[in-house]
Amino acid sequence: MEPKRRRFRRFRAALTGCLSVLCTAGLLATAPAAVHADPSDDARRASRAVDRAEAILEDATETARNAARRLETATAALPSAQKKVATSRGVVAAASVQAATARRKADAARRAYDRVAAAFDAAQTRVDQARGRVDDIAATSYMGGNFSAVNLLVGARGAQDAMDRLGLISQVMRKQQEGLKEFVGARYTARTAQDRAGLAKRTAEDAEREAGDKLAAARDAQAAARRARAAVIKLAQSRKAALHLARSQRAAVLAKYEQAKAEEARIQDALRSWDEKNGGSSYTGGALQMPVHGWKTSDFGTRYDPYYRVWQLHAGMDIAAGGGTPIHAAASGRVVQASWNGGYGNYTCVNHGRKQGRSFTTCYGHQSRILVRYGEYVRRGEVIGRVGTTGASTGFHLHFETRFGGVPKNPANYLPRCLC
Repeated sequence: MEPKRRRFRRFRAALTGCLSVLCTAGLLATAPAAVHADPSDDARRASRAVDRAEAILEDATETARNAARRLETATAALPSAQKKVATSRGVVAAASVQAATARRKADAARRAYDRVAAAFDAAQTRVDQARGRVDDIAATSYMGGNFSAVNLLVGARGAQDAMDRLGLISQVMRKQQEGLKEFVGARYTARTAQDRAGLAKRTAEDAEREAGDKLAAARDAQAAARRARAAVIKLAQSRKAALHLARSQRAAVLAKYEQAKAEEARIQDALRSWDEKNGGSSYTGGALQMPVHGWKTSDFGTRYDPYYRVWQLHAGMDIAAGGGTPIHAAASGRVVQASWNGGYGNYTCVNHGRKQGRSFTTCYGHQSRILVRYGEYVRRGEVIGRVGTTGASTGFHLHFETRFGGVPKNPANYLPRCLC
């Protein structure tokens, strides 16, 4: 029993020390308030944020786009990381309480076992004593104790002496009977105490095992809390580095924006010049045909760049599709541009005549291949190029524009409402 007690004392000391460390660490840990977030939601949110950043920074430098990707990814991942920190702090606190409770339970179980074990030892001592007396009775009987009693009666000198001797014999037999009853009772008490001691021992061992498990859980929770806090710190450092890199690109990005504005002005001038020279009949084609089979990833409109605090016009609608996907003419008309055009990459424009008193043109950017030539007449639905990612592009898609007198307007007003 003594080695078990020493192991128990060592276990209790280790548990107490670890709980002290855990409670101190829990008080020192700092974390933002919990934010409800799911890892899969974070991944989707990060993907959408990166897509928005890439769309906004389409005309920026590659370094600036990489910085924006890192910034948006880290920002989107922060809510979940912050929630893990807050949650892990709660888990540490709960695990510490459970470990402390389990420790008290183990202490109580061990004390109960010690009491029952002591009672069993005392009962076993009484059994040994009673067994000694029974052994004496058995030895006496074996040595002829009954014959001695007969001889004692036979040697009586009269009736009164015989009665006295008979009383003495009865008293001896009564004492022997009491000794036997005491032995039986002591043995029953000892067996009961033995059963209780066994149960108390199992209870104490189970409690100690439970305390050990709770202690291990508390240690695991503390390790998880440290990992969660390290993840938040890493994300914060990543955001800081990305912001620093983005700021270092400010001059280069602003220069690219000015270049994109100059390109837009050249396109408008070129289309107006062609219209002035060639005129054209009225457009009668109705709603445009979808130029490519894909899905919309970016709308037409003026967008604010939060990284460099610049407003810029996104002159068309972006429609994502696999590289090499056929691009169809949205309506019949004359090819008025089919060449490389800076940030638009391989760029084609088709004039469809006059609509609402102005020249109506559709344009197709970022193509991998241009399949028509300047001045060529194309019919509605004819394949005029292939989807690519040339120029200032961050992935395979068609940049589709509708222009009136060279000025871009929202393509959604002229395409099928279902974009199908």
